[in-house]
Amino acid sequence: MINDKKVLFSGMQATGNLTLGNYLGALKNWVSLSDEYECFYSVVDLHSITVRQDAAVLRKRARALLTLYIAAGLDPEKNCIYYQSHVSGHAELSWILNCFTYMGELNRMTQFKDKAAKHADNINAGLFTYPVLMAADILLYQADVVPVGIDQMQHLELTRDIAQRFNNIYGDVFTIPEAYIGKTGAKVMSLQEPSKKMSKSDENPNASIYLTDDADTIMRKCKRAVTDSEAQILYRDEQPGVKNLLNIYCACTGKTPDEAVREFDGKGYGELKPAVGEAVVSVLRPIQERIAELEKDKAYIDSVIKNNAEKANYYAMKTLRKVQRKVGFPDRIR
Repeated sequence: MINDKKVLFSGMQATGNLTLGNYLGALKNWVSLSDEYECFYSVVDLHSITVRQDAAVLRKRARALLTLYIAAGLDPEKNCIYYQSHVSGHAELSWILNCFTYMGELNRMTQFKDKAAKHADNINAGLFTYPVLMAADILLYQADVVPVGIDQMQHLELTRDIAQRFNNIYGDVFTIPEAYIGKTGAKVMSLQEPSKKMSKSDENPNASIYLTDDADTIMRKCKRAVTDSEAQILYRDEQPGVKNLLNIYCACTGKTPDEAVREFDGKGYGELKPAVGEAVVSVLRPIQERIAELEKDKAYIDSVIKNNAEKANYYAMKTLRKVQRKVGFPDRIR
């Protein structure tokens, strides 16, 4: 606990381009949490290299993601926004936790199986121990809560198991994190396959709306969104494409599904789709304008990177030194 606030940790990978789903489902809600929690939001670039990256591209995307955090409304004075790779404690604690994690536990991780199938030519040890690094990310800051989706719950449970195992041996060292249960972000599905989530790695360029898409591109993607042949606008599972468009519309306008259905009563998909596109454009335009401003102020972004790395390192080292002493590493001579 810092300054009488509980600690919250989360992060996003510096790979690909963030989608509307990333914003509405997570980033938008992060902004409201800084009053209630001491928040650490990381650009998790260590995680990114489990898949081969072009070095120049990764650096560019990491900076773009950190800039986007700020443009989306995260105040770097109230939130610690930093690069994971700038805090060596992540890697150091990850090694120690590897020695308290069992092979059988990692073998059960479904995400490893999924990613190994996608990257069969590069099934590396980092991909296998990825959940241990995630545990280190969380435990390093003694996080009380972690916002996670269903696909990450297995990793959080492993984090809890590792922390409890360590505490049972060495005493009360780690805070046992809980899943953050708060306002649920909008679940945004693919515009082309509404049965699956919108993804920044989707090979179909029309399936995802990216936060940097211009207005014309957004409108075109919305107009091409998959619907059905029922020709009626109802909010129901039997019409997944229409339901997805209504979810996006509601998340962008603040309306309820019932209000949206009434608004489009008697209208067709030819009116729904452009209305959704306009709602998305109105939400993303101010973020894009803020990104353009921030990109011109290199000195400011550099100062955020430096100052927030120092803050993150301060809290990380407090935990790491305690852990190092518990496991028997020699004290450092100062």
